[in-house]
Amino acid sequence: MKEKLKALLLEGEKRIAMARNEVGLQEVKASILGKQGSLTKILKEIPKLDVSIRPQVGREANKLKNNFTALIESRMEELKLKASEISPDFDCSVPGILPNSGGLHPITQMCYDLNDAFRSMGFEIFQEKDITSELYAFYKLNFPPEHPARESMDTYWIKGHDTGRGGDRLCLRPHLTGGSVRYMQTHKPPYRFVYPGRVYRNETTDARHERAFFQYEALIVQEDFTFSSGKIMIKSILSKVFGRDVPVRMRLGFFPFVEPGFEIDMGCLVCGGKGCSVCKHVGWIEIMPGGTPHPNVLRAAGLDPDKYTGFYVNIGLDRLVMMRYGVDDVRLFHSADLRFLSQFK
Repeated sequence: MKEKLKALLLEGEKRIAMARNEVGLQEVKASILGKQGSLTKILKEIPKLDVSIRPQVGREANKLKNNFTALIESRMEELKLKASEISPDFDCSVPGILPNSGGLHPITQMCYDLNDAFRSMGFEIFQEKDITSELYAFYKLNFPPEHPARESMDTYWIKGHDTGRGGDRLCLRPHLTGGSVRYMQTHKPPYRFVYPGRVYRNETTDARHERAFFQYEALIVQEDFTFSSGKIMIKSILSKVFGRDVPVRMRLGFFPFVEPGFEIDMGCLVCGGKGCSVCKHVGWIEIMPGGTPHPNVLRAAGLDPDKYTGFYVNIGLDRLVMMRYGVDDVRLFHSADLRFLSQFK
């Protein structure tokens, strides 16, 4: 037994010294001191030895165990120090290289800024999935059956789910307003919420239009809300987002889901109202439709239009970002070109 202990000592010392990293040293430790380790097996054999030599062998085995533990700890410290050593080829006088840093996409940042502005006015934030149905995208929003927006020339219908009607006919959401109806159906009035998200339109892209772009919808529904309060809300939100007073005008416009409806424009900040390609040389740019929710939309949400009224806007988020940074082509924000996006960190 003494010969076994002596041989184990020589072998263990050699293996510990040859370990080149912490993982290798842990493997050596397990093979010697682990549950199935060589020294552990010897310790298990001691009760079987003759009573006369059992104490001496036990003392030698425990002494060897302590010796191995100290050697392993010492070697572990050596390996850690060696791993942290600076290479002799490293020149401390050479300037370092800053790692690339990321930042929020400007559209995301605008969305967060709007969230903060609306939260300060008591609005809740609502979100939903990108796939909706004809029922919520059109029927419940008072779109007539022959409306051109229902055709594939405008809306992306989901293959395999595009032949039915109503809730069985699925599409990528062409706007956010149907989700607002779903919110009203599942919550109790009064309502004061915003609904940011991406929408999809089958249209030709140009400097002002994209097939997939971002909207930001806001809706107030309560028993008594004046239209003038809605206009004040718009001006307040834009002033908070841009940090200055922004000229706003409202023109009569038709949208099936509001009555009366308005086209809401802001003064073009790219050209300062002088006229440019972004605003079609008129000094104003349309940023949102708005108006009072149509009685049929309120009925679809389960509300009595004789009791409830409100105010609705659907902000073109991409266009607000264009105004903030004076960029004249919305496609740049969707290009994933890091040379362009790195300007907005």
